[in-house]
Amino acid sequence: MNVSVVHTSESLRVIDYRCTAERHAPAFAELHDSFTIAYVRRGTFGCHARGHTFELVRGSFLLGRPGDEYTCTHDHTDGGDECLSFHLSDALVDEIDPVNAWHTGALPPLAELVVLGELAQAAVTGEAELGIDEVGVSIAARFSAVAADRKRRLSPSAHDRKRAVETALWLDEHAHEHVDLDTIAARAGLSPFHFLRVFAAVIGVTPHQYLVRARLRHAAQLLADPERSITDIAYDVGFGDLSNFVRTFHRAAGVSPRRFRAASRGDRKIFQERIALH
Repeated sequence: MNVSVVHTSESLRVIDYRCTAERHAPAFAELHDSFTIAYVRRGTFGCHARGHTFELVRGSFLLGRPGDEYTCTHDHTDGGDECLSFHLSDALVDEIDPVNAWHTGALPPLAELVVLGELAQAAVTGEAELGIDEVGVSIAARFSAVAADRKRRLSPSAHDRKRAVETALWLDEHAHEHVDLDTIAARAGLSPFHFLRVFAAVIGVTPHQYLVRARLRHAAQLLADPERSITDIAYDVGFGDLSNFVRTFHRAAGVSPRRFRAASRGDRKIFQERIALH
């Protein structure tokens, strides 16, 4: 595991974790040392926490509370994984999370959060002119608004879990293409009805929701580049209609693609407004 501290302050630490574990590497129990939101930006891994099993794919979030035990597994892919992890102080959590949504353990790739996860990545690499601490607080505030009372149900077999994770990886690579339920169910070797149930149970969202959110995540990455037109970005990531892209992005991020781009270039007022709303 390669660990780099990106930012540290009294209220927030941001840590870049790069796990090099290969498939079927031995798992061991660890403890969260703080309230944590970890954005999975590459790879996949499993996590056993609070009596539940989660499969985390690109765009997912691993959540932790101080003292909670968790065990990460690597059953599906080689090459490790990468997470950008935000560690929040108790005081900051008390401010933004009055309903205590941290019991959920993990979240699937939610449209409302993946765009901010990619903005955080851009801030780390210097492609955005926002501070990583600013984006971190925005993610925490947005998480508090959408994560309360979400629970995973059902217990798919290990084989079905593997199918769902592999399909999520394939969708991420082919998000710019036109795909339908029959096509991806056939790839998984399941009927559309059974595949839909399995995928939603394992990943936490339907295949179409995951596909749209992968497109939004890719769009958020590209919006940090001022040389790319918003129209080109919409079509390049897989949206067939500009107005649909603008509507979908606005619903996810709370701001238009144009304003999101302005925020990534340093317009702090936009995210100050969004934090105030939450």
